[in-house]
Amino acid sequence: MKKIVLTGFESFGGSEINPSILACKEFRHKNIGEYVFAVYEIPLKFDEIKRTLESIIEKEKPQIVICTGQSPRSVISLERVAVNIADITRSAYNCGAKPRDVILEETGDDGYFSTLPIRRIFDELEKNQIPTEISNSAGTYGCNQIFYHLMYLLNLKNYKIPAGFVHVPSLPEQVVGKRIPSMSLELIVKALKTIIETTINDIEQKAE
Repeated sequence: MKKIVLTGFESFGGSEINPSILACKEFRHKNIGEYVFAVYEIPLKFDEIKRTLESIIEKEKPQIVICTGQSPRSVISLERVAVNIADITRSAYNCGAKPRDVILEETGDDGYFSTLPIRRIFDELEKNQIPTEISNSAGTYGCNQIFYHLMYLLNLKNYKIPAGFVHVPSLPEQVVGKRIPSMSLELIVKALKTIIETTINDIEQKAE
């Protein structure tokens, strides 16, 4: 069997839930064709993200990696590029860390591009009536951090696999009384399934 690693973050910012990990958990003990899932919840702690991710990649040796996280956006955001910086001003990691102008990898490039077929994914999501965008900024917080560490690690080890990061909106119950957009967990899971299936199809077509 081939392995797909899915990651989502633990809750943060006073919320008791995080839609990213909730959506990923929907794929536990399931498979799509010959692909099975390894689902991991990532601590939103500055010094733990890199080593947690490294241990996951070393253990699972996956064929696809899709990391996810929550954003205040209204759509599924397919992140194009991760940048080599951590810079927090308005919030903090769950450990209390607030890095300012911190380089994530001293030997890393300024940025790394997603190797997911994001344009094909975008087209499939729109075809399935799922609001989406291709985003050119994953921010400079935990989501960009795991995205950058992922692409740096795969590049360092010369792993030629599809990998990248996807932002998902908040859940309706998280935004009651707030002027923040949301999306149902059901639709987020549908989007993630579309992302996975499109990536698998892209691999298979390139292998023909």
